[in-house]
Amino acid sequence: MHGEAERLGALHQQIYSAFEPGDQLVYLGNYSGHGSLVRETIDEMLLMRRAVLAIPGVECEDIVFLRGAQEEMWQKLLQLQFAPNPAQVLKWMVGQGIEPTINAYGASVEEALIAQREGTLALTRWTTQLRQNVRNYDGHNALMSALRHAAYTEDGAMLFVHAGIDPHRPLSAQSDSFWWGGSGFSSIDEPYAGYRRVIRGFDRRREGLQETPFTVSLDAGAGFGGPLMGALFAPDGSIMGTFSA
Repeated sequence: MHGEAERLGALHQQIYSAFEPGDQLVYLGNYSGHGSLVRETIDEMLLMRRAVLAIPGVECEDIVFLRGAQEEMWQKLLQLQFAPNPAQVLKWMVGQGIEPTINAYGASVEEALIAQREGTLALTRWTTQLRQNVRNYDGHNALMSALRHAAYTEDGAMLFVHAGIDPHRPLSAQSDSFWWGGSGFSSIDEPYAGYRRVIRGFDRRREGLQETPFTVSLDAGAGFGGPLMGALFAPDGSIMGTFSA
């Protein structure tokens, strides 16, 4: 969703009107980055969580937030002082769209570059202050600390990931493939690890709804001028409907 809080709010209205006890809500990552309304997007997610949990019969585990590439970079950013070449790592992250997230929490790339030139202690102070800035917004740090790498249904019907998987490796050994392994996604031509369908939320080509017998991609380009989309899945993994805002 890349910081597109208004689109997310509109999508939430559609989802909430269709949500029933027994349903599960899975967010597929990249809540921040590129777009300018990062804090507002996180707030909108937290409000939706509270609203859904207020429905009788809904349990906490019915709502799952996955870690996207942006959130993975954010965790690495908060440990930037340990990087062998902090300036190079930071510039790469900026190229991937992390700067609006840094700005949203009251810091800047320029401050980080100055700090890294001054040394490890100065850069540590910068990341420590950035952590504190996140804590100043109710629920933000708790949410970022509770992100999961993947989600799946107990019956083996569906596996939810952020960008992809390496179909030749077991789920426990995917590591960075969850965030950067999208290239192998299109090669999945059979059930992966027993899951009948693998569903992802980030596609670098941003081609919208892409469905095969074994995979589903849901990325229409939110944050890059396209709409934000979601889908309603039946228990067997088939698509019952889509949402768009």
